Amino acid sequence: MATSSRIVRPVLYTAAAAGVGGGLIYVSYRPRNIPGSDPALVPPPRFDEHGTIAPPRFPDIKSRGKQIADLKQSGGVQAAAAANKGFWSTIFGASSDEEKTEDKILGEKDAAPYDLLVIGGGATGTGIALDAATRGLKVAMVERDDFSSGTSSKSTKLVHGGVRYLEKAVWELDYNQYKLVKEALRERKYFLDTAPHLSNWLPIMLPIQKWWQAPYFWAGTKAYDFLAGSEGIESSYFLTKSKALESFPMLKSSDVVGALVYYDGAHNDARMNVSLAMTAALYGATVVNHMEVTGLEKDSSGKLNGARVRDLVQERNGRKGDEFIIHAKGIVNATGPFTDSIRKMDDQSVDEIVAPSSGVHVILPGYYSPANMGLIDPKTSDGRVIFFLPWQGNTIAGTTDTPTNISQNPIAGEEEIEWILSEIRGYLAPDINVRRGDVLAAWSGIRPLVRDPEAKNTESLVRNHLITVSDSDLLTCAGGKWTTYRQMAEETVDEAINLYKLGPGPVLQVPRVSGTEMIDDAAPLDGKCQTHQVRLIGAHGYSKTLFINLIQHFGLETDIAKHLVESYGDRAWTVAALSSPTEKRFPVRGVRISALYPFIDGEVRYAVRHEYAQTAVDVLARRTRLAFLNAQAALEALPDVIDLMAEELKWDKKRKDVEWKDTVQFLASMGLAKSKLSVTRKDVESGRAGEYDEHERKLYSRHGES
Repeated sequence: MATSSRIVRPVLYTAAAAGVGGGLIYVSYRPRNIPGSDPALVPPPRFDEHGTIAPPRFPDIKSRGKQIADLKQSGGVQAAAAANKGFWSTIFGASSDEEKTEDKILGEKDAAPYDLLVIGGGATGTGIALDAATRGLKVAMVERDDFSSGTSSKSTKLVHGGVRYLEKAVWELDYNQYKLVKEALRERKYFLDTAPHLSNWLPIMLPIQKWWQAPYFWAGTKAYDFLAGSEGIESSYFLTKSKALESFPMLKSSDVVGALVYYDGAHNDARMNVSLAMTAALYGATVVNHMEVTGLEKDSSGKLNGARVRDLVQERNGRKGDEFIIHAKGIVNATGPFTDSIRKMDDQSVDEIVAPSSGVHVILPGYYSPANMGLIDPKTSDGRVIFFLPWQGNTIAGTTDTPTNISQNPIAGEEEIEWILSEIRGYLAPDINVRRGDVLAAWSGIRPLVRDPEAKNTESLVRNHLITVSDSDLLTCAGGKWTTYRQMAEETVDEAINLYKLGPGPVLQVPRVSGTEMIDDAAPLDGKCQTHQVRLIGAHGYSKTLFINLIQHFGLETDIAKHLVESYGDRAWTVAALSSPTEKRFPVRGVRISALYPFIDGEVRYAVRHEYAQTAVDVLARRTRLAFLNAQAALEALPDVIDLMAEELKWDKKRKDVEWKDTVQFLASMGLAKSKLSVTRKDVESGRAGEYDEHERKLYSRHGES
C-alpha cells in the first residue's frame, strides 16, 4: 500500500503540474479572433463576365437642412413643416382631403417634443444620441462647433484599459481603479468589434532598463492580460535586448536590457466620433453641428423643457443666425470641458465641477518609430507616463498633464513641447537628433476631470465619469475617457429614462446600414441598450483586403486605397466614386489635396454631402486628419479644400475669405508658426508659405538648425 502510494503521488503531481502548465500555455497562445481579420459581413461586389462591377449603394442620411427643419418642428415652427408640404401627394397623387389628413398625422408626430435633447457632439454626446436612438427614443443632438471639435479629437489615439491605472489599483489597494480598468478592457473589445475599420490592435513596448524590473513588469502585463480575459487578444511577451532593438531600432541600446510587449487598441478618434454621429442619424436621431445653445427653457414649475439655439453657419454666410426653440422632455449636458457653462446657464449659483487639465501631444515624422510598434515610458523625469506611437504614417508623442484654463482652441506651449522632446531624447539612440523642427504638428486637448458636487471633499477628483442631476432636471455626464464612451452613454440613457419617465421600445424601421437587403445588420433593437453590437457606418463591408477591390475598380494608388478603407470602411466605395479623374494612365482616380499624404478630393465632397462638413476646418481636422498630422501641409492644401467646398456649398468670395482667415487661425492651435497667421492665399499658391523669419527658422524649419 505504501509502495503504491509512493508511486501514485509523484505521477499525480506530475500530471497536475503538466495540466496546469498546459492550461497556462493554451490560455496564453490559444488562437484568437482578431477584430477586423474576419471576412466582411457584406462581401464586396463581384466582377461580371464583362469585367465590371456595380459598387454598393448605401442609404442616404437626411441633409443638414432637413435635420434643422425637424428641430424647428419640435418647437412648433410651422414653416419647417411647410417645407415638405406636397411631398407625398407629388409621389402618390393624393387628393386635397387626403393631403390634409396625412399632413395632420405627420405634423402631430413630428411636432411632438423630443424625448431627449443632447447638448454636445463629442464622443459622449454622439454616443448618447446613438444609444437613445437605438432604444426607440426620439432624440436630438446639437453641437456649437463640429463633431469632435474639442477634446474628442485631441486624444492619445489609444483604446486602452490603462496599465498605469492597474498599477495604482494594486499599490493603493483601490477597488475603484481596478473597476475602471476592468470596465475599460471590456469596452475596448466592443470598440474594436463595432468599428474595426477605425480601430486596431497595437503592440506597445515597455523597455526594461534594470534586470530587477523584468519580473515586476512581467507580472504587471500578465495581470493586464488576465483582467482582459476573453476580451483580450494577443498575450504579452518578453523580448531579449537584441530582439527589442530589432523591433524598435530607434531605442538607446545602452539603457535597455530587454523589453515587455503588451497589446492595446488604437483608433482614429475624430473619424470615430463623426461615424457615431452619422450612425445615430441613420437610426433616426436629429444631429446638427454648428448649432449653438444660447439659453435653456423652463416650464412653470421650473423644470427644463427645451433650449434656444442659433444656427452659426448662417452667420458665416453674412446673415443673422436663425434662432428658435427645441422642445424636449429631457436635456442632457455632454459638453466636456464646457460642462459648467451649460450648468450655469441652468443655475448661475452652482459650483463648478470641471477641473480642466491640458494634455499636449506632438506629431513627428514616421521614421521616429516602427510602423507597427508603440512604446510607453512609465517613469519620465517628473514621474508622468509618456506614449510614443505610430499613427496615420507619422509618430505621436505625449501627453502632458497640467492645470489649464478652458478655451475653444487651446495652443500647445513651447515649454510643454520641449518637455516632450526632452523625454524622447532620453530613450532614443544618441545618433538620432530630436529636433524642434521635426515637430509637424502640436496641439493641446483639455481633459475635463470632474469633482463630485455631492461629495464631502469637493476637491477630490472623480477618476471615472460622473452623472449628476440638477434641481431643474438638467442631466449632466462629464469626465471619463474615449475608451468608455459607450458605457457612459448607456448609463446616461438609463438615468434619463428613469428621470424623465421615457418609454423606450423596439425600433420598427431599422435602417439597412450595410446597404443591402440580404444582410440583417441590426442588433436586436428591442428597447434595451444594444450599442455593444451595433456596427457603425462603414463596418459591415470592411475587410483588410477591401483596398484591392478599390484599386482594381477605380485605379487608385495603393496607399490611397488603404487609407480610404481604414478611414471609411465600406463607404470607401462612395468616396472613391466622388474622386476626380487624374487624366493619367495611372492612377486613374484620386487627386491628392496634399502631395505628402493620401487624402484626396473625393473625401472633401463626401464630407460635405454625407458627413455635414460646413467649414474648411471640419474637413482638414476632423474628416481628414491633415491638420493634426502636418499643420504646414494643411495650410498648403487649404486653397484646394476651400475651392472644392465652395463648389459643393455655393460659397461666394466673402465666405471663402472667412474660411481662409478662420482656418489659418485654427492652424495656429495645431502648431503653425505665428508668422504664418498673416499669410495670404496668394502667398501659399506662389510657394512663399514655407518661408520663416530667423527665430522661427530654428524652431520650425526642418532644414534649419536644431
